[in-house]
Amino acid sequence: MYDTIIIGAGPADITATVYAARKKMKTLVITENIGGQAALSGDIENYTGYQFITGPELAKKFEEHLKKFDIDVKEGTEAVSVEKIDDYFTVKTGEGTYESEIVILATGRKPRMLNIPGERKFKNRGVTYCATCDGPLFAGRAVAVIGGGNSALDATIQLMAIATKVYLITRNKEMKGDTVMIEKVKRSNKVEILRDAVTKEISGDKFVKAIRVVVNKTEEKILDVKGVFIEIGSVPVAIPVKNSEEKLKVTKYNEIIVNEHCETNISGLFAAGDVTNIPENQIITAAGHGCIALLSAFKYISKRPS
Repeated sequence: MYDTIIIGAGPADITATVYAARKKMKTLVITENIGGQAALSGDIENYTGYQFITGPELAKKFEEHLKKFDIDVKEGTEAVSVEKIDDYFTVKTGEGTYESEIVILATGRKPRMLNIPGERKFKNRGVTYCATCDGPLFAGRAVAVIGGGNSALDATIQLMAIATKVYLITRNKEMKGDTVMIEKVKRSNKVEILRDAVTKEISGDKFVKAIRVVVNKTEEKILDVKGVFIEIGSVPVAIPVKNSEEKLKVTKYNEIIVNEHCETNISGLFAAGDVTNIPENQIITAAGHGCIALLSAFKYISKRPS
């Protein structure tokens, strides 16, 4: 029986694990990989303590910090389900079942993909899902932003100050989002909006060189770009949670609802990071909420009868 099982190993999970180790809690970490979405980022210049670090480098730092402690880690393992039985939890994986007094879910999010030819091939080689993280890499280059809502508008506004040309490609006949943002984008002489447009293929050699787009269902265009920012949203990485007393509360987007202590509506189940309804999906906010989740979990355990 573990004190806590932490599912995931991104910024929220690593931070929670470090605090768990310092509290001398018997801890198990279950994760498919270490680093989470941070490992998929390019250059990172907004994580406190590092003026510049790449995503893979930061993920390596996370791993080094994690392995300084005597913590059980099941890496390369997928958590299949979480179930509360009486006053403890069981976590099932493909390898076995584990028990703990509490569980912290910090499984993060994954970008919603276009699922078109070239997307996977050029991921992190011109294809990216985060303008905040990777925008500066494309300074002085032509780029494309794919999406039709506020995420795409925000990415476009960021890239307007960096790129030489921004193609904003949307399936819609008109942009959907905040009016102020739409007008700001329309005023820029750097932005060309392609409406009723579907991206069909991303091509290149070692890196992205072009995309193929069909406009108005008939007109095909080949756009010479060095970067493709896919901004069609992201989805939480959900794990089924079973509880006989009450169902885990989530938003309409399947984000786990937590309070300021990172508590879910199920006693003993905590959640942190991008899988929750906490706003601003950034590395630093996920790390902070990983800390809150573990400290809240420690208080929860401390108050339980021995």
